[in-house]
Amino acid sequence: MSSTPVRLLRLLSLLSQRPSWTNRELAERMEVDERTVRRDVARLRDLGYGIESDPGPWGGYRMAPGSTVPPLNLDDEEALAVAVALREAALRGVLGSDQAALSALFKLQRMLPRRVAERLSAFADSVVHTPQGPGDPVSTEVLLALADACHHRNRLQMVYRDREGRSTSRAADPHRLVRTRNRWYLVALDVERGQWRTFRADRVVEARPTGQPVRIENPPDAARMVADMLTSDYPVYATVVLPVPLDEAQRLVPPGAGVHESVGPDATRVTLGGTHLDELAARLLALTLPLTVVAPDELRTLLRTRLRSQLDALTSGDRERMSVSHIPSPDQDRF
Repeated sequence: MSSTPVRLLRLLSLLSQRPSWTNRELAERMEVDERTVRRDVARLRDLGYGIESDPGPWGGYRMAPGSTVPPLNLDDEEALAVAVALREAALRGVLGSDQAALSALFKLQRMLPRRVAERLSAFADSVVHTPQGPGDPVSTEVLLALADACHHRNRLQMVYRDREGRSTSRAADPHRLVRTRNRWYLVALDVERGQWRTFRADRVVEARPTGQPVRIENPPDAARMVADMLTSDYPVYATVVLPVPLDEAQRLVPPGAGVHESVGPDATRVTLGGTHLDELAARLLALTLPLTVVAPDELRTLLRTRLRSQLDALTSGDRERMSVSHIPSPDQDRF
């Protein structure tokens, strides 16, 4: 007979695989008698695992909803996928604070088989991350509270800090969380002002559900609202038409960097902002697409000038290479 800790882990694994097991089924799978199964179930309950049972000869055992998470049985590919996802979450701050992701990653790494750990190390050594844009950390607790309120349509009472550092109490009916430009934004109805607003999650000092259910009517497109808010802060704008479908245009110009509108199966109008026209021209040229400039005219002129300059430089380089190739070598002089 296997040791008690091994049996308990095996029992947890079985209970996590199916909604319900009879005592006899568990005994057969674990190769023990039914009395041992009952004792092991009692031990797991003492350890805090919520295991429910039905009386009678046809009764069974099952994990109770919301009970302590049992150990996960992951194969090599699943373990590597989880480890990579945790690493990326920690590096990018996807979950707000990176501490929870780092803690989970360290625990997982200690349990990885050597062959999986070596693959993870090879992945880490091969990936280079570019510097991230500005973004203050948001606590995982606040982020989860905002997401939970959005999901359950529960009015929030928030302590919110503005850009000047002043804190105010705000009642908000949450709609969606949007992540873009290395920040999280809450799109919610400001109850006092009766207006849809975007709130930076890293400025939410406290988020407390009031228990008051809300009904969201005619909500805005959350992603577009955040994009509009971000692009409205720039001194200059440009509107172009890209010869690609909407999903491809959103890959080339992320939603947080522009506002997109499909104008055909293979055409998307994009409005983006920048600090100056030179910056916008460089970003658009980097797309290497035959785009159409709708506005402003100055940008169209600047793009033409830059393209002519690049073409002249290429042509000049070709002429120089041709001249050098016609210079006779010393060996040729002998003939």
